[in-house]
Amino acid sequence: MAEMKSAKKGRARKAVADSPAVKVVKAAMALAAVQGWRDTTMADIADQAGMNLADLRQLFGSKTAILAGLIRLTDEQVIRGSSPDMAAEPVRDRLFDVIMRRLDALAPYREGIAAVALDLRRDPAAVACLAAGPGRRSLQWMLEAARIQPWGLLGPLQLKGLGLIYLSVLRVWLQDDGEDLSQTMAALDKALGRVDSILGSLRRGPGGFGRSANEPEAPDAAAQ
Repeated sequence: MAEMKSAKKGRARKAVADSPAVKVVKAAMALAAVQGWRDTTMADIADQAGMNLADLRQLFGSKTAILAGLIRLTDEQVIRGSSPDMAAEPVRDRLFDVIMRRLDALAPYREGIAAVALDLRRDPAAVACLAAGPGRRSLQWMLEAARIQPWGLLGPLQLKGLGLIYLSVLRVWLQDDGEDLSQTMAALDKALGRVDSILGSLRRGPGGFGRSANEPEAPDAAAQ
């Protein structure tokens, strides 16, 4: 039975790896790494992926949609690595784990992502579109993967804090050539500590950034 389950998981991973969407994302990031994101066209991406341009249009209507696709694919890998057992760990450790797993999932595309980041500075409309939609949902899924309870009305502040952590660490990661990613991990640890300190007054349970889904609300100080 265990062998059958393992085989099914292996086939599922292969199906995802061989999917047209993944092929397009890989092609787009490979081209961006060589010629830059701004100079990469949808026709280039279709050719690189071995796909008809009309078929590409059915999958992704624009280059921004391809970037959103990369975000979704990365979310899926991060979520697959999540376990209920994480809830027993400190919140800060869970966030550290989830963010590092996300960077591991992005590792094959790092050169392409660096080129995209450079060219998106001149495309604020695309940045706003990605941040408001796929980017925000991705942050929410990262919290879910870390088994962190949303803050309700203060949820936007919680997401903003996580977004600041992630973006600051992403910049370091793009420049970190070490095999052990020591610079990236040090930056992440520092960022988590800094945001934890800033949000200290809003703490809910152990860990500072939020509380576990199975963790009770912290008692009201005024009621003590």
